[in-house]
Amino acid sequence: MTRLADIVQRAAERAVTQLSASWGLATVTTVHADGTCSISTPVGPVSQVRRLRSYDNPQVGDVVKVSRTPMGNWLIDGATAASTADPAWTPLTLSSGWAAHASYYVPAVKVHGDGTASLRGLATNSGTLAHGDVVATLPVNARPAKQVRVTVQVTVGFFGAMTLFPSGSIQLGDFSGTLTGNKFAEYDVLTRYSLA
Repeated sequence: MTRLADIVQRAAERAVTQLSASWGLATVTTVHADGTCSISTPVGPVSQVRRLRSYDNPQVGDVVKVSRTPMGNWLIDGATAASTADPAWTPLTLSSGWAAHASYYVPAVKVHGDGTASLRGLATNSGTLAHGDVVATLPVNARPAKQVRVTVQVTVGFFGAMTLFPSGSIQLGDFSGTLTGNKFAEYDVLTRYSLA
């Protein structure tokens, strides 16, 4: 009788363990375009796992805290402190004649996990600047789905427009007059822009 009671108790404990929610650590193996991730867990691989909005820059190799419901649903709660939590700045590819200004950040882009990106830095050119000149090119993952346009100073006393194109081109234009001296490409004005 005691043996039967032990068997019943162990079966009940297993059932409770299987039906209770739990959490653990996993490693991100794939970041999907729809915002989900595939992960490797101690119980095996899991595909298309949703993540909390606060985990806005998933990277392959991140060690993440995951939760699992009794029904087998998974959720990524966030990256552990040892993981890369903040996206890195990637230098922009500047067009011929343009160079980073030593007193400012190097022109660069940062892609965020929330569907936005940021630019920073200042580049200068001592040559001529014509309307529509391409001053830099965005990497593929930082290209907006639609054009993005902002007002910038193109040289002392003259303002124009900087436009980001879905092709990745960054152009300066919409200025009038004769531009003399150093020309500017002010990337700092685009602190956040939408990708979708």
